[in-house]
Amino acid sequence: MRELTYLVASTLDGRITGPANDNPDFFLLEGDHAQPTRDEFPEIIPTHFRPMLGMVDVPNAQFDTVLQGRGSYDIGLREGITNAYRHLRSIVFSRTMAESPDPTVELVRTDPVAKVRELKREPGAGIWICGGGKLAAALLPEIDRIVVKLHPVVAGDGIPLFGGDFSPTRFRLARTQPFDSGVLHLTYRRGAFSPEKEAK
Repeated sequence: MRELTYLVASTLDGRITGPANDNPDFFLLEGDHAQPTRDEFPEIIPTHFRPMLGMVDVPNAQFDTVLQGRGSYDIGLREGITNAYRHLRSIVFSRTMAESPDPTVELVRTDPVAKVRELKREPGAGIWICGGGKLAAALLPEIDRIVVKLHPVVAGDGIPLFGGDFSPTRFRLARTQPFDSGVLHLTYRRGAFSPEKEAK
């Protein structure tokens, strides 16, 4: 069965963008974390940036589908970008959009959990939640892996990593990757820590 991964950059205080829900300019774009991130997750680089990075022909490594909420999708739409991830199957969840602005973007106006369960049963590679926090909270029961690109920044306010109702859910730390830039990649898997499981 396909995995659902929430892969996202976050500040130390758990913000994924600013209060205006615009493209965040406070994350570290350069540093020794940048190339390893592109190597491991090339598909998260937006299609329009890939030529500048010499990544036009780089194949997807982990995902073939990207999920966005309305707020996350609107960040690109305001800049005239109707599909930032043309190299992936792009799905936007919104109950307020009447129709998709781009024929390559699938608009889902129904329950996101039901849709993700349907996607997981289909053949294919991993599924990536690009954002935002409300969608991640709605899909929390289906998230198999969380990869937080933790940046050494405190925002003070903004859109939270998860924006939903109080619902404590345990994940176990599976991997840490510290970088000299101060960025720390944290990978969590669903479920509590088990010494027997970790020993295998």
